[in-house]
Amino acid sequence: MGTKNFTELTLVLRLHTTKKKVLLFFYFSLFFFFFKCVSTSYAHFLLLFFSAIHVDSPPSIPTLTTSYAHGISSHSLLSSTVDQCLKHTVERYPDREALVFMQDGMRKTFAQFYQDVSDFASGLLAVGLKRGDRLGMWGPNIYEWILMQFATAKAGIILVSVNPAYQLQEAEFALRKVQCNAVVCPTQFKSQKYCEMLRQLCPEMEMASPGGIKSSRLPDLHTVIVTDSQQPGAFHLKDVMQAGSSQHLQQLQDLQKNLSCDDPINIQFTSGTTGKPKGATLTHHNIVNNAYFIGIKSFKNVRICLPVPLYHCFGSVGGGMVMAVHGTTVVFPSSGYDGHANLVAIEKEKCTFVYGTPTMFIDMLSQPDLAKIDLSSVEGGISAGSPCPPEVIRKIINIMGIKEMLIGYGTTENSPVTFCGFPIDSVERKTETVGCICPHTEAKVVNPTTGVIVPVGAQGELLIRGYCVMLEYWKDDEKTQECITKDRWYKTGDIASLDAYGYCKIEGRIKDLIIRGGENIYPAEIEQFLHTHPKIQEAQVVGVKDERMGEEVCACIRIKTGQECTAEEIKAYCKGKIAHYKVPRYITFVQGYPLTVTGKIQKHKLREQAEKMLGL
Repeated sequence: MGTKNFTELTLVLRLHTTKKKVLLFFYFSLFFFFFKCVSTSYAHFLLLFFSAIHVDSPPSIPTLTTSYAHGISSHSLLSSTVDQCLKHTVERYPDREALVFMQDGMRKTFAQFYQDVSDFASGLLAVGLKRGDRLGMWGPNIYEWILMQFATAKAGIILVSVNPAYQLQEAEFALRKVQCNAVVCPTQFKSQKYCEMLRQLCPEMEMASPGGIKSSRLPDLHTVIVTDSQQPGAFHLKDVMQAGSSQHLQQLQDLQKNLSCDDPINIQFTSGTTGKPKGATLTHHNIVNNAYFIGIKSFKNVRICLPVPLYHCFGSVGGGMVMAVHGTTVVFPSSGYDGHANLVAIEKEKCTFVYGTPTMFIDMLSQPDLAKIDLSSVEGGISAGSPCPPEVIRKIINIMGIKEMLIGYGTTENSPVTFCGFPIDSVERKTETVGCICPHTEAKVVNPTTGVIVPVGAQGELLIRGYCVMLEYWKDDEKTQECITKDRWYKTGDIASLDAYGYCKIEGRIKDLIIRGGENIYPAEIEQFLHTHPKIQEAQVVGVKDERMGEEVCACIRIKTGQECTAEEIKAYCKGKIAHYKVPRYITFVQGYPLTVTGKIQKHKLREQAEKMLGL
């Protein structure tokens, strides 16, 4: 090879090498620029990378390096309104059974139900209601409740879920708080005389024409619709069903083009365990997607036994919305809760999935004829609403035979479910955790004082962020800002921990924390242990004041029927099995606990009762 050719070859190689370096530098710079845009720090990038949990199936390897997790899924979020979901399901399964109300003997296919929804939605427009108005549904689990849920959504009216157990002052507070324009209710249910209470709140009803109420105590209310009778100043539901003309149907059709999945569509009142209930405001996007992912956790062609109340997110989203999104059949055993009716419904309707709170499952387990009832159709179930004692979960699995039991966790403000287990989870995980973070949702556990994320396994306050977080507490900026940070993290107020697989353990409420002589004690841990005692039906633990220690542990215990037990016996049972400072100094025996109208235990009132009983 000549010198000239060699020189040219060397130059070509140098140019080629230079191009490779330039390209390498270009790609590196591009990556670095992208990296800087996505993340402000390398540490944050690693946090995201090592915190992703693919939640379509149980995690098989530990992935978390800190107490932050976000659920990724092959299932995308839906961008649909409530009515779009229901309409799509009706088109797929018009003749499938949608609803069964056993007490009334009523059955509705999806096509029949959707016709009723359209008729009532146009009727609401005909009687003067409009998009953005608030309509309070006040009553038990009746057909008209779920009809109202979907008719209001179709008409762009915000449904206000009013607890059927509310008494006069509670109802007035709720209706005034959200400025209700209309109320729908039955005449009465058991001892609850709804129409009579409304007349006490609005004596103007007696002389008003339907739709023309002008009330001094409820200034925004102008319309009352009664489901089952004709009342002065009120519409009968059947009249509203027939009020819509072709003009209103066209108006309804035009309205669908302008509704957004980000519109507020439901106001759910919080349980009020620590004060006055607040109106959590949820959008189509919130509840449609929560129902979508709840349904994915269930099985195909599900028939759900739904004893939980519709006024609560667990019932309206986990039941009604799951029906609309997935085409499941929902069976209502009774208008009010009845443990025996639940079992009968499962047997007669061949239900494959059972919903319930821990208390409901305890009641079903205590039915004397449980062994005689055929529960073989049941494939799975879900317990949520409050922590479920491990012993109760074991009984559900072993005695009721519900092997593929799911444990869920959530809050009204989160639409509601944010953590849920898997059917194939081990019994240990089902009894000790509430499962993994749900799809497209973030969770972190932080030091309540500093806000810093704690290490894996450490306890702290649980925060949630994602599509599920409510818009606000209705027209209450102060309360909203107390629980939702500027970065849209919702502060649950629950003490929790995350393991390396992303499973969450709820330790208790921050406000329930007992500080005894500087030791932090979580009541839930002691309560779970006490439930292993063969004579104890239920146990609740509170901190009571103590001059020397600051607080002492007090266990308020409900003994099983026919059993006798002493405080000394229970203390002896605890000794050597839990740390000495966790052994209750005080033990009281009670017949029941102070409850909110949603059935949750009011620990602050229980604490007051215990201190009074003990003379502290």
